[in-house]
Amino acid sequence: MVTSNLRHLRKKAGYTQAQLAEKLDIKRSLVGAYEEGRAEPKLSTLVNIANLFHITLDELITTDLATEQTSAKAVTPTTGKMRVLAITVDGDDNENIELVPLKASAGYLNGYADPEFIEELPRFRLPMLGNSGTFRAFEISGDSMLPITSGTVIVGRYVEDWKTIKDGTPCIIVSQKEGVVFKRIYHKLQDGAVLRLHSDNPVYSPYELHVEDILEIWEAKSYISSTFPIADLSLDKLSSIVLDLQKEMQKLKKVD
Repeated sequence: MVTSNLRHLRKKAGYTQAQLAEKLDIKRSLVGAYEEGRAEPKLSTLVNIANLFHITLDELITTDLATEQTSAKAVTPTTGKMRVLAITVDGDDNENIELVPLKASAGYLNGYADPEFIEELPRFRLPMLGNSGTFRAFEISGDSMLPITSGTVIVGRYVEDWKTIKDGTPCIIVSQKEGVVFKRIYHKLQDGAVLRLHSDNPVYSPYELHVEDILEIWEAKSYISSTFPIADLSLDKLSSIVLDLQKEMQKLKKVD
């Protein structure tokens, strides 16, 4: 029973075997051995598993949790809310990057914690990002973050503790009030439990969002775009470049 329950709880919580091993302070190979029935967890490990997933030791050992449809939950430290971070993995148990296209943004507000909804999203991998965290990709719309254009896909890393975000960090913020938005975060959690969201486009004014309205935050780590930045080669820009070159030439002549 422990074998199937451990696998069920891990997948419901969205943990890879490596992540679960880290949380339990054991080797990854042991998690695999427990799930495959090749080894039995010690009593202290069983207690740690039960505590991690907020169930009793009796439930872990004697109850078929998959049949009971018990959901494993993780705490969002900033708000203290209980929630599930649903993910998908490949055949080698490596986390995928799920893509939330524009047409799926509205549904994501209700399905972000639903493993079945996440399973239906397109997914891919970017080995260059490594395995240090959980990543998700979001297609953005609008011109509030120019020069990053509408239709760009932002790849973000999931942020567990929002207080660790440095001011000015670009993030994908998912909230019931604003939906999925791409902004720079300036937080005022100490004095008002709110986040101040800024656009890179100065036409758009900053605004505040209360943390109670926020579902997820993903720190932007990369982006994918089919639109290349337009070079600023206006007449004024060219004149400035020529003037700078002339000044440099004059300096070189004085040295000679």
